Amino acid sequence: MRLFNEIRLDNLRGDLFGGVTAAVIALPMALAFGVATGAGPAAGLYGAVLVGLFAALFGATPTLISEPTGPMTVVMTAVIASLIALEPEQGMAMAFTVVMLAGVFQILFGLLRLGKYVTLMPYTVVSGFMTGIGLILIVLQIGPFLGQAAPGGGVLGTLGELPALIAGIEPAETLLALATLALILFFPKRWRRVLPPQLLALVLGTLVSLWLLGDSEIRRIGEIPSGLPELQLPVFSTEQWQRMLTDALVLAALGSIDALLTSVIAESMTRKPCSADKELVGQGLGNLASGLCGGIPGAGATMGTVVNIQTGARSALSGIARALILLVVVLWASGLTAQIPLAVLAGIAMKVGLDIVDWSFLRRAHRVSFKAAAIMYAVIGLTVFVDLVTAVALGMFVANLLTIDRLSRLQSRAVQAIQHPDDPAGTIRLSDDEQALLERGGGRVLLFTLGGPLIFGLAKAISRQHAVLEDHDVLILDVTEVPLLGVSSSLALERLVLEDLEQGRTVILAGARGEVSARLEQLGLLARLPAKHLVADRAGALALAERLLETRAAA
Repeated sequence: MRLFNEIRLDNLRGDLFGGVTAAVIALPMALAFGVATGAGPAAGLYGAVLVGLFAALFGATPTLISEPTGPMTVVMTAVIASLIALEPEQGMAMAFTVVMLAGVFQILFGLLRLGKYVTLMPYTVVSGFMTGIGLILIVLQIGPFLGQAAPGGGVLGTLGELPALIAGIEPAETLLALATLALILFFPKRWRRVLPPQLLALVLGTLVSLWLLGDSEIRRIGEIPSGLPELQLPVFSTEQWQRMLTDALVLAALGSIDALLTSVIAESMTRKPCSADKELVGQGLGNLASGLCGGIPGAGATMGTVVNIQTGARSALSGIARALILLVVVLWASGLTAQIPLAVLAGIAMKVGLDIVDWSFLRRAHRVSFKAAAIMYAVIGLTVFVDLVTAVALGMFVANLLTIDRLSRLQSRAVQAIQHPDDPAGTIRLSDDEQALLERGGGRVLLFTLGGPLIFGLAKAISRQHAVLEDHDVLILDVTEVPLLGVSSSLALERLVLEDLEQGRTVILAGARGEVSARLEQLGLLARLPAKHLVADRAGALALAERLLETRAAA
């Protein structure tokens, strides 16, 4: 694993242009996300600079742009609100400690090589919790969108205060937010590469508020402290330590999924494979640095990454350039952002929420699969009204349970017990020689064939097939087409063999090799059978069974 990401100078113009464009897009988003979390616009800028810089330096996807994202903002908002409610004086510092811990967890994910497992999640669950996160972000912006402070209590608190928010609407700020949202929604696609609509909305909204609405009481960002951020040492309460660890794991898991899914998009656009584990280390270092400096967490950002690649970036130099440009804004130009209306940032954040919602799958999920749609809607509901951990855990459990059930039903067709050539053979096709050998057995040979990977859901099918055909003298257990044998299925096969051996029947094992042979040997099953009863294929087993029956008859 190389220490640094791919940094080249042979595409200097494309990388620098990509970095500048990504920085222009990142500025309004960072400010909007910082305000949305409650940590302030400076925290959003620090997160954009530090997560982006460290991920570009130590990650694995050269063109990936990392910064605060909508999903991470939603979780961070809940973390800050809950910790401040529990510890008013230390809550914010504890929230930044959670960001540091999330970074540490991501580094551990990468070092333990868990990258390939992070995205092994059914699409119905991914779609459900992303849509739920988008809806949460939209609901949380209702207050600022209507010109008022966001009510506490998350989604339920905001919905409960909705009548009061509507009654106290501030027309000037609401018009600004609506105009911002409309500009971003209807901005011509052909101009987006040249001029990001978020930046245009930020500038125009600020100018309109100053020139045309100067007499109105417009809520604004206010002065952002310039200069380097103060170091945030880890702060935690022993009573809340377990909760902080849970929040950190949620942030780490969500950030890892977000980053690696965006990394896959970058890979498909550049045709360049990257190491998921190294990317997690880079993301973790970025979030650790962001938390230490009072920044909000981030992950790979799809919009910034796509624009970065489309404008010519090919190496991590673009991400470094983007971070340095934003650092200049933090150090020397933060005063320019003081007059930005909060309503404009609410309009930008509202559009992000709308983009996160998986509208495409929502429209057709019920046509694809009723069960898939039910899982997705359940995950959405749990994400919005309960919490992300419960939503993902239950969604994964139900989705995997249904998948295992479906696979078991499909693979159970490959579990066949045959005594006569004219028995329904399902997926098993016997050759003419094999049929002749089985015919000469006269029903005294039971050919028990299995095919495909034998997962634990097939244990019941194995036992059921054997139970209905007990009248035989020789059992041939054919595992020629079995590449993988699970523990539950191997134990079911062991019971089947031992039952026949206890009743004085002959057992022949055909085609056991590789992992299957190793698993049966570990169980001690191979040691219970004579060496000559371990044969290479089904035809050899049937021929051996015929000879054994002839020998027994002669005796």
